[in-house]
Amino acid sequence: MRVLGIIPARGGSKGVPSKNIIKINGKPLIQYTLDTVTGSRLLKDVFVSTDSDEILELVNKIGGKTLKRSSKNATDTSSVNDVIHEVLKKIDKSYDIIMLLQPTAPIREPSDIDNVIKMFQDKEVTSVVSVVELDDIHPARMYSLCNNRLLPLVPEDMEKRRQDLEPVYLRNGAIYAIRMEAFKEHDKIILPEGTPYIMPQDQWLNIDAPRDIKIAEVFLKKEA
Repeated sequence: MRVLGIIPARGGSKGVPSKNIIKINGKPLIQYTLDTVTGSRLLKDVFVSTDSDEILELVNKIGGKTLKRSSKNATDTSSVNDVIHEVLKKIDKSYDIIMLLQPTAPIREPSDIDNVIKMFQDKEVTSVVSVVELDDIHPARMYSLCNNRLLPLVPEDMEKRRQDLEPVYLRNGAIYAIRMEAFKEHDKIILPEGTPYIMPQDQWLNIDAPRDIKIAEVFLKKEA
């Protein structure tokens, strides 16, 4: 199978400025994803899509392939699906599968990438999303607010023990993959009923706020 890997790395960020290249344990954040890709046996064509000259220079320096992103697809409200379309227009090559690897969710192994690609050997698999199982962080423990009153999201489960709750899963942002024809048909990387690739809960890290940098320093220490 021909697999296209895309690493979306916009230059701007409000929560953590320049977060895609911020150094964690002495290494730029995006390099953790690039190093993981290097270890994959099945993913060979990988491009970093970015609007940032600084990111372009860094990725090229460490041997990665880059594509300059247009300014219209590099805003806070830009859709990742539009970013993928832009990449496809710039690459004169056909692929069977698109794989999206967010640098802000850096905890994944080369084997995770290869395992997801192997899942597409099953013809019934159209799209795959990496997830982690949540334990006590569960909808049964969550509320909405109405007139300053707490309203349980799942009233019938709010007093159940954790052991008695049905498992729920959260996208951890590490890997998204979809067949090319499905992406073109639905115009989205995440389908409503994708196939899960379940990862350990300690592989759940999304860097969106300054506190996440502190957490990342601990989780990524062994990778630096």
